[in-house]
Amino acid sequence: MSRVNLDDDLEYFDVRKKVSVKASSADSEVKKDSDIKKKKKSKKSGMKKFLADSLYILAVLILAVLFVKYVGQRTTVIGSSMEPTLSDGDNLIVDKLTYRISDPKRFDVIVFPFQYEEGTYYIKRIIGLPGETVRIDENGNIYINGNILTENYGAAVITDPGLAINDVVVGEDEYFVLGDNRNHSSDSRTQAVGLIKREDILGRAWLRIFPFKKIGFVKHR
Repeated sequence: MSRVNLDDDLEYFDVRKKVSVKASSADSEVKKDSDIKKKKKSKKSGMKKFLADSLYILAVLILAVLFVKYVGQRTTVIGSSMEPTLSDGDNLIVDKLTYRISDPKRFDVIVFPFQYEEGTYYIKRIIGLPGETVRIDENGNIYINGNILTENYGAAVITDPGLAINDVVVGEDEYFVLGDNRNHSSDSRTQAVGLIKREDILGRAWLRIFPFKKIGFVKHR
């Protein structure tokens, strides 16, 4: 009797052992499948994040390019020809949008390329408009169509009228410009600069962003 019962117990133990081994194996397979699914999910999540970050960076770059091309551009003033309005080393944002929807006005401070040196830009103030006749006499007075121009942007009285000692007729798409530091400026009084064509104007000086103590909008009129 005892032997029979013992054999039965052993058989029962073997059965439980087999079931336990099978259950353990099944649990291991389920855990393995779960880990694989987690890894796949994590990989997909990482890929989505990478694509989202890439699209964000691309959008920022596109907006930056469009801003520089059509809206505004940073530039640095070199030299003293626009003293006291602008100084050497001033960092400016040039407004490139305004002149796409309206014409330049008298006393606007504009940026334009220097025709004899690629990559070099000048910054000056508009004095004469299209269709006007500009003249500067020996006393430094500026005349527009025979009338003295009243303005107070010049740092000093002009001592050298240059080409403007005689009448300068401004073309329909041209502008006569001067630096505010009148006696230390190469501008429309010289052959090298001359009259500035409308199509060559890069934009209007808009905002000074450096030095920080001088941050503010550029005075035009």
